[in-house]
Amino acid sequence: MTELLEFPQDWQRALVIVAHPDDPEYGMAAAVAEWIAAGKHISYVLATRGEAGIAGLAPEESAPLRSMEQENACARVGVTDLVFLDHPDGRIEEGLALRRDFAREIRRARPDLVLTLNHRDEWGPGQWNTADHRAVGRAVLDAVGDADNEWIFPELLAERLPRHKARWVAVMSPAPTHAQKVSQSSIDKAVASLAEHQQYLMALSDESVVDQARQQTERATVGGVVGFELYG
Repeated sequence: MTELLEFPQDWQRALVIVAHPDDPEYGMAAAVAEWIAAGKHISYVLATRGEAGIAGLAPEESAPLRSMEQENACARVGVTDLVFLDHPDGRIEEGLALRRDFAREIRRARPDLVLTLNHRDEWGPGQWNTADHRAVGRAVLDAVGDADNEWIFPELLAERLPRHKARWVAVMSPAPTHAQKVSQSSIDKAVASLAEHQQYLMALSDESVVDQARQQTERATVGGVVGFELYG
């Protein structure tokens, strides 16, 4: 196995763009907690409110519940800037509208680093990735370039959002290239953050919410690191 490179630290602002509530907590939250403890600013943008994510719970009930759970999860790691774009959960359409929304948020947040989830067909060997994750991940990669080009979405200039060039893009990938070291304190914050998605986790398994959160976080932080595929 190739040894992972050290994740760069010479940046101050990052923007996490994902599809659903709980997406940042499945792996990324320990790194986010570590960075915020070091004085960096992290913003979250979620394409949906996860309204189709809990079996047996109608979307109009699920959306506010999952939004609240995400707000609580953010508080656990210190994220104070959270935006929901309200695309339809499970039916996100990859294309210009999605790229424009993401480019807008990149220009608003003006990050040095943009982070997103795996955009490939498989989440891991034998694990098909979801349509929303694939659409969002690819659109994020495109939107980073769009945000740095005033002619692709000139209407953003009319919104007083000048072009912005992010230095790096990091992807939660099954084939990481860089490792971010995380402390036990950051891991504990990540567990607490994921456990805030109580109703969602209860619908997934009869196992306790805290046990599920601990197991998922430990899988993502083996050896005290979080792995990312880094572009830039």
